[in-house]
Amino acid sequence: MININLLNSKIEKSVESFDKKRVQEVHDMIENKTGLGNDFLGWVNWPKDYDKNEFQEMKSVAKKLRSNIEVLLVIGIGGSYLGARAADEMIRGLYHNDKVELIYIGNTISSTYTKQVLDYIDGKEFGIVNVSKSGTTTEPGIAFRVFEQKLVDQKGKEIARERIVAVTDKAKGALKKLATDEGYATFTIPDDIGGRFSVFTPVGIFPLLVAGVDVDAIFAGAFKAMEELKDVNNQAYKYAIARYIFNVESNYKAETLVSYELQMQLFLEWWKQLFGESEGKDGKGLFPTSCVFSTDLHSLGQFIQEGTKNVLFETIIDVKKPTQDLGVPENEGNLDGLNYLSSKTFHEINSTALVGVVDAHANKGDVPNIILEFEKMDAEMFGYAAYWFMKACAMSGYLLEVNPFNQPGVEVYKENMFKLLKKPGY
Repeated sequence: MININLLNSKIEKSVESFDKKRVQEVHDMIENKTGLGNDFLGWVNWPKDYDKNEFQEMKSVAKKLRSNIEVLLVIGIGGSYLGARAADEMIRGLYHNDKVELIYIGNTISSTYTKQVLDYIDGKEFGIVNVSKSGTTTEPGIAFRVFEQKLVDQKGKEIARERIVAVTDKAKGALKKLATDEGYATFTIPDDIGGRFSVFTPVGIFPLLVAGVDVDAIFAGAFKAMEELKDVNNQAYKYAIARYIFNVESNYKAETLVSYELQMQLFLEWWKQLFGESEGKDGKGLFPTSCVFSTDLHSLGQFIQEGTKNVLFETIIDVKKPTQDLGVPENEGNLDGLNYLSSKTFHEINSTALVGVVDAHANKGDVPNIILEFEKMDAEMFGYAAYWFMKACAMSGYLLEVNPFNQPGVEVYKENMFKLLKKPGY
């Protein structure tokens, strides 16, 4: 469901001749869970081994909650919300007609944003899913205080108890204790799956069930990717090798992931966390950036075409079949001179733009391009693509000889913030 095209990358021969023994060794480390951070490789077989009983319980709770609300507040930061949001927007699009709207909070400390959400839900029927392993992370923690109180004030304790769900540790932590004390439904974040790899766990799946997304199709796509990527000669590893060659052998510093579909923008954000947090350590790794074309062609496109060279390469997501399409109407006066497009659809024009831009950037701008061909944009495709990138990320990180599953640098800002806020013990 994803095919990699290296014709405009300038490194196709290098990828094909890359050290196959090394790739096999890393593949075995991933499959056998013997590499650095192996206690966080639970995601590798999750599309097959996920808890089927918990999944059915999630479906039941989500169905009941969905029938009673207009808005679900998804409280979480980083991997606790990005996967769900990426899936939601890729699958349902930005303007859907479903009865339940997902709003994401606790991913920022912005007072303006938080207050606007608080005002927006005033008088609306809403529920909350609080996603946190510990329950003590600052951003989601203070957001939950605000919106739990709002729900209790608006609907009373009994109804609030039915509309708040915790996705947290199975046995310990502040959120687990709170959920138990208050009687909130609880689902488990597995101990062996880190946040940025957790989209197929209750972290991502429960909000998507409430949104009415076909989660069975997501799992079908992830399972298909899992089975296909057990073969060491796969497309995801080829992508990982290409990244390694650009970074280590050619000294490129950044990769720009590009989509021509606005509803893929949060998928790009999910990808940035996946690779940035997994590889950016020990002074290594590509800086992950993103663009949405043709929008950003009218701004960043100038830099890509004519700016500093040998800094970034582009990876393009080429969606072959759009979720929806429409034609360009003919205009009698033709004042804009665009009647020549009236026989074409928007997707045909978008696809043609992609071909033209790749030619311009790769051949005239001397910016290497990798093209990832996606069959479509639906639930199955999301499941496949998310697993595909996770497997590529594991290979890519291990090729760099870093632990792809920890994030020690994230703690530095927290310690500084706690000191400044005079948190006890800091």
